[in-house]
Amino acid sequence: MTNCHQLKMKASDGKKYLTDTADPETLLRLTQSVPSPKAEPIKLWLAKVGYERMQDRDKRFRAYL
Repeated sequence: MTNCHQLKMKASDGKKYLTDTADPETLLRLTQSVPSPKAEPIKLWLAKVGYERMQDRDKRFRAYL
């Protein structure tokens, strides 16, 4: 089960349509669950960016010590 909601969002034609939306955590979990080889580059990119963010956070934490 996903935590998706529908919101009316304005489209390029100027009309508002119900559109599936999700918070960042749900989007990441959905991406991780896709078993397709086509999803692998995105999964690798997400892992790289997540690792870089953890390193940045660690550096900021150590700066306060």
